[in-house]
Amino acid sequence: MRTQVAIVGGGPAGLLLSHLLHLQGIDSVVLERRSQEYVQQRVRAGVLEQGTVDLLREVGVGERMLREGDRHEGVHMQFDDERLHIPFTELTGRAITVYGQQEVVKDLNERRRADGGQVLFEVDDVAVHDVTTESPSVTFTHDGRAHVLQADFVAGCDGFHGVCRDVIPPDVRRVYERVYPFGWLGILAEVAPSTDELIYANHESGFALHSMRSASISRFYLQCEPDETLANWSDARIWGELHARLAAPGWKLQEGPIIDRSVTAMRSFVAEPLRHGRLFLAGDSAHIVPPTGAKGLNLAVADVDRLAEALVDHYRTGSDAGLDEYSAKCLERVWRVQHFSWWMTSMTHRFEGPDQDFERRLQRSQFDYLRSSKAAATTLAENYVGMPLR
Repeated sequence: MRTQVAIVGGGPAGLLLSHLLHLQGIDSVVLERRSQEYVQQRVRAGVLEQGTVDLLREVGVGERMLREGDRHEGVHMQFDDERLHIPFTELTGRAITVYGQQEVVKDLNERRRADGGQVLFEVDDVAVHDVTTESPSVTFTHDGRAHVLQADFVAGCDGFHGVCRDVIPPDVRRVYERVYPFGWLGILAEVAPSTDELIYANHESGFALHSMRSASISRFYLQCEPDETLANWSDARIWGELHARLAAPGWKLQEGPIIDRSVTAMRSFVAEPLRHGRLFLAGDSAHIVPPTGAKGLNLAVADVDRLAEALVDHYRTGSDAGLDEYSAKCLERVWRVQHFSWWMTSMTHRFEGPDQDFERRLQRSQFDYLRSSKAAATTLAENYVGMPLR
């Protein structure tokens, strides 16, 4: 097999990169170890930055998103029972859209099929070879047969547990990581959202988030132990904690059947550089952010948008300037997003320890500053809606 760009990973990053390249006449093959059904059903991020929304619309895969997505022009921040509204659009002129990652994947898969794209699901034994030469390749098995895919470049879009990051030698790769001492219990419930916009709540019992997936499905998160056992969380306990942590005067939380629950670890992770020879990392293969800032999917989109632009420039003009700058330019954005996600996490979660009372007083001060300072509120809004992609 032969292609111009071999893309390892068929999630949103890999599929979007393949689509962007196709629009410019560049061939690619996408290799995904999971089934198509799995990647289209797994519940992941649901908040899209303004730049992500604009890009998906511009490249012809945003029609359903614009029709079914839920545009939000602000967010609610809460400390105990005091709730503060941060008006994104008023402060920045931009907004966010709530539209599940699995829906983005469905839209991209449909478009790649319609365009005759090569996306292979359920591949095994993926290995990347010779990335420091002009003829890298990817070996894999599919439908019980072994294959070799020759390419000009390899894009590692295979997530945190993928194989591509480890292709970069240990003496070249540097890793930065922070593991938080708590996790998120994620809940999907069949009930209409009780709020017009997301609620981030800092409560003495721990963090809570009220989000939504549709007009009839609500998404909730509760701070919990990182190794929490789901059996410890009955429906009654979940609703009891949500009522307590989200309580506010004149507001009522509606309950409904819980249809899914899971525990997500909280970590920050960056692997540098994002390039080694003709291998380029994008998305979760290179970086993970805690979900507090809703940045994971958006950061992956920014990576592949820049990578696609650099590859197009290579094939059209012969210039490798964009490829040479790819890692450094992406990392500028990565670290800005890491800082914002850390800041949001630090401001909204309960940290236990000998100085926990001191920490909580600092959080109270930050909340009061957001309430009293337009500049502080604008900083939050500006980072939440996201920096322009270009």
